[in-house]
Amino acid sequence: MRFRHPDGTTVHLAYCTNVHPAETLDGVRAQLRDHCEPVRRRLGRDRLGIGLWLAKEAARTLVDDPSALRALRAELDHRGLEVVTLNGFPYEGFGAEEVKYRVYQPDWTDPERLAHTTDLARLLAALLPDDITEGSVSTLPIAWRTPYASDPTAAETALKALSTLAQRLDALAELTGKSVTIGLEPEPGCTVETTADAIAPLIAVGHDRIGVCVDTCHLATSFEDPDTALDTLHTAGVTVAKAQLSAALHAEDPRLPAVREALSAFAEPRFLHQTRTLTAAGLRGTDDLDEALAGGSLPDGTPWRSHFHVPLHAPPAPPLTSTLPVLESALARLVGGPVPLTRHLEVETYTWQALPAELRPRTRAQLADGIAAELTLGRDLLTGLGLKELP
Repeated sequence: MRFRHPDGTTVHLAYCTNVHPAETLDGVRAQLRDHCEPVRRRLGRDRLGIGLWLAKEAARTLVDDPSALRALRAELDHRGLEVVTLNGFPYEGFGAEEVKYRVYQPDWTDPERLAHTTDLARLLAALLPDDITEGSVSTLPIAWRTPYASDPTAAETALKALSTLAQRLDALAELTGKSVTIGLEPEPGCTVETTADAIAPLIAVGHDRIGVCVDTCHLATSFEDPDTALDTLHTAGVTVAKAQLSAALHAEDPRLPAVREALSAFAEPRFLHQTRTLTAAGLRGTDDLDEALAGGSLPDGTPWRSHFHVPLHAPPAPPLTSTLPVLESALARLVGGPVPLTRHLEVETYTWQALPAELRPRTRAQLADGIAAELTLGRDLLTGLGLKELP
């Protein structure tokens, strides 16, 4: 979905396909047929943006077989789909029964992360629509905090890899005329947990093709104020490559038994749900929701927020809610001003099938309905900020 900002800039809204597990190219093509095109039809659009997730195997197939890449591009066009952004955070296994800490491997100390991200950038340059010259790829925020913190060479290795990537992106732009920007995606528990944490390493890299991906669920989980966070990035000269529109789980009074019972329904075995609370002594947290609920490890005198991407249009029932207001505030700062801070927006609710059983979509049709509803909410927020929806 494309929108015209009042300054004349085109802003793109997509949804991320990591909600549909697929490790192979055949699986990706099935996604387009079974999920993405039905969502487009529900929205009554001739064209729909998707934030494509290409796992290692799918990406390598496309790199090794130029005819397969051309065929994928043709299929996107045929189904009324377009790609301006890729999700390069998960490497493989994101559809596994248990993902948890595995999603942070390989990290930016591993040469395979550089190789994979380079592949993604080259593939995106080939997949961009003919009239679009700028693409973005989100990636993990350097590494999970351990064992990175105990390795004295880790920071130097990671920054060198990112600098090498920047040089490759420059060469790609010169060769293809397509500019691809990479965004480190701050996430609780990682080396770069907050937007503020991203500034020092990005200044060290010193290249405007390496910036941040602002995920509004992660922003909210870490209790970051959107205006402060985005203003600080802007002042530091950090590029916002893309923003992921997502909402976290919020519990106003976690001391109450009813609140804990409601939260326990969201403690599930597949994904990591880092949980945070902001106290007078600062931010406190656990690596997962079940750890917080076990008692004693997280203060419960202040609200809790958990890294669980809840559907944007359907907040959980009381006594829980979502951090949609944080998303709305961030979006207003990102694209509601005289000049947009980013042109790539991506709805990223990958946890539909991790919701409590009674809330999960039971059919492809129900999932498509839910994704279309999320995109409709995103569209309404953008038009409410003065952007004009384009055909």
